[in-house]
Amino acid sequence: MRHEATAVDRLPAVAFTDAATAAGKAPSIFNTQPWLWRVHPERLDLVAARSRQLTAGDPQGRQLMLSCGAALHHARIALAADGWSAHVTRFPQANDPDLLATLVVYGRTPVTMEALRLAHAIRIRHTDRRPVSERSIPEVGLRAVAAAACAEGSLHILSSNNVAELGSAAGRAAAVEAGDPQIAAELTYWTGHARLSGAGLPDSVLPEHPTQTTVPSRDFGRPGTLPVGGGHDRTAVYALLFGDGDGPQDWLRAGEALSAAWLTATTIGVSVVPLSGVVEVAASWHTLWHLLAGLGHPYLALRLGIADPEQHGPPPRTPRLAVTQVIDTSAVPSDQL
Repeated sequence: MRHEATAVDRLPAVAFTDAATAAGKAPSIFNTQPWLWRVHPERLDLVAARSRQLTAGDPQGRQLMLSCGAALHHARIALAADGWSAHVTRFPQANDPDLLATLVVYGRTPVTMEALRLAHAIRIRHTDRRPVSERSIPEVGLRAVAAAACAEGSLHILSSNNVAELGSAAGRAAAVEAGDPQIAAELTYWTGHARLSGAGLPDSVLPEHPTQTTVPSRDFGRPGTLPVGGGHDRTAVYALLFGDGDGPQDWLRAGEALSAAWLTATTIGVSVVPLSGVVEVAASWHTLWHLLAGLGHPYLALRLGIADPEQHGPPPRTPRLAVTQVIDTSAVPSDQL
């Protein structure tokens, strides 16, 4: 039995490792998991994993930052649910743009029921690309999701009149990307690589045929094996994540807002599907910018709805990379883990 370090000495590093593990369940573009967590005895660093950036579909890194922001919020929730008071410094070093955030803890704090609910939502959250049911989201639920997002960033709920414009923009973006051989090759890689690497999108989470919806879902270039059924998106609500600026810090915070909204939605039975294709093409991005009517810059479109109870339960979970690929604990002495 080791006596060199007390339990208090060891707990922060253990808590950081547990938080990084929970963060690995965060949503990411094409399930690329473009993050690396570096655990230190006194802090937890979030680093962009550029090797998993979509160089063709996301050359600016907007979707990478959104993904990493979602992971950052997951880590914050995990620490809160473990009873730690944490402080986040985003982009702590101007000369290292890939060091996205550093978390430190300042001691214990009471665990709230909200933190426990959100931590549980981390474990059960998933992406269901099938059409939603005919049940409308209760207004109180929609307000809760919007409030959670706005506590971290900004979310604009689209009116029914704007949904058709979003659908047209999504269709145009899909046509542009379908004609780009580099994007097509990248898509093929991330929808065929999952079985070997623990990343990407396996056939089991991709619809077996395109959904018949007002706002078309992404065309993954080939059918999956997920049964779709005959539903539509008539009761779905569409929203835009947005912000004042359009740079890495804005995108990272928007990813935190995405996580907050999605976890809250999960706690009340609301399904969330991110629609990233419509922001990847300049012409469709400008359509979203006009839909925001000067509120800010669009980062991501979202579909919200109640999952169809007639479907056969939730779809399979996407795979995850090995812990050693996304968490580095080499800076922590072994007696602190």
